[in-house]
Amino acid sequence: MSFRFSPPWTQFSSFDGFQTQAQSSFDQFNQNANSAMKWAVIGFTVHGLVVTAAFLAIVYAIIECLKKAGEAIPAYAQLSSSDKDHKASDSFPSINGIEVVIPAGSTVQGSKAEFATMERFLSSINREKPIRFSPEQLDEITWNYSTILGSGAFGVVYKGELSNGEHVAVKVINSLDMGMEEQLKAEVSTIGRTYHVNLVRLYGFCFHHDKRALVYEYVENGSLNNFLFGSKNQDMEMEKLHKIAIGTAKGIAYLHEECQQRIIHYDIKPENVLLDKKLEPKVADFGLAKLCSRENNVSVNKHFRGTRGYAAPEMWKPYPLTHKCDVYSFGILLFEIVGRRRHFDSNYSESQQWFPKWTWDMFENNELSIMLSLCAIEEKDKEKAERMLKVALWCVQYSPDDRPLMSTLVKMLEGEIEISPPPFPFQNLASAKPNLTPLGNTADSDTTASWQTEASGESGSRTKHKTLQIEKPT
Repeated sequence: MSFRFSPPWTQFSSFDGFQTQAQSSFDQFNQNANSAMKWAVIGFTVHGLVVTAAFLAIVYAIIECLKKAGEAIPAYAQLSSSDKDHKASDSFPSINGIEVVIPAGSTVQGSKAEFATMERFLSSINREKPIRFSPEQLDEITWNYSTILGSGAFGVVYKGELSNGEHVAVKVINSLDMGMEEQLKAEVSTIGRTYHVNLVRLYGFCFHHDKRALVYEYVENGSLNNFLFGSKNQDMEMEKLHKIAIGTAKGIAYLHEECQQRIIHYDIKPENVLLDKKLEPKVADFGLAKLCSRENNVSVNKHFRGTRGYAAPEMWKPYPLTHKCDVYSFGILLFEIVGRRRHFDSNYSESQQWFPKWTWDMFENNELSIMLSLCAIEEKDKEKAERMLKVALWCVQYSPDDRPLMSTLVKMLEGEIEISPPPFPFQNLASAKPNLTPLGNTADSDTTASWQTEASGESGSRTKHKTLQIEKPT
């Protein structure tokens, strides 16, 4: 039997190897721990950044929502201020740049923030209401009435500018008699209730013991009258005139058929059709306008209303008045648009002096194309022009019931409805007995729709009146 004896230093050598191995394991563990710690720190940092970014995104979204909520408030309910010269003073709180009178001693005077809060509330329950201006505010808006846009029997129209930079037309009524006050009230009570692209907008009014005025949107190109009879007569193509006619019809149709209460204008004519910078029409001047309920829209004329020549026959006689009066006036306007001349002009030969009658004679003899050539209508425009003349002949029918609704006229002008030959429209100028609508018939719709179908007994409805004597419209 033999025994192997290991020297002590050999045992120490094994221990050192174990120690070295342990140290290596520890170092590896420490390295792994440090690596895990580093990744934990990185993960925590990334998580923090993500959370911070998400928080900032939420805050940004909330701010944007609040901004949008502020923008959703109607423009006229927001405050605006301007440092421009010649504009309304910052001493007046403003709504969409329109200065508003605050009574002295009011709890909101001097506090724009509180005023804005109250206006937002009021605007939500009382939208699109005309604003009342003070005389001092009109002085500032018009730069002390330095720029005149036009004048007439009513007074003078001045150019102005609101504190937001928007241009306006300020019509100052010179006369303070009851008649002018009635016209002012008519405009505020009618157009002040409406908003349509083809109606001039009323921003506000001034009613003071020494000043009466109406503040409208500024319409850059003036009235259609200037393009038909003024220096711009030859500058506009028939295509554009056709679109102007359709836009005007849409504006009147809105008054008659889409407002809560029917509005009858009573004074449709080229002077009261304004054109903006894009030559889009806007019906203006509601001084004779009336609000009528749809259940009872007939009244009896006690005194003449409107402009002679454009006024329907029933308007200057003691006969019932309805919204069909505007249809007649629109028909006269159509004649003038096609002819680019006044509906009555004594400079022409007798047969051509009154344009509506000349149109009827040429239509009856199937010579409208010849007439259009005499009116310098190009061949490419004759179809539209002939359609407009046929529509005009339907508009000026003597009986209001025979005149189509304005919404129907829009479709006729746009070509959606085929137009049948109109009947003889000038019964009042012939020996035939007048056949007007009896009082109580509201004439609220097209009673026969004969404008859309082939009329029975056409020869009878288009009977020639060779001995017809024409009264000269004034």
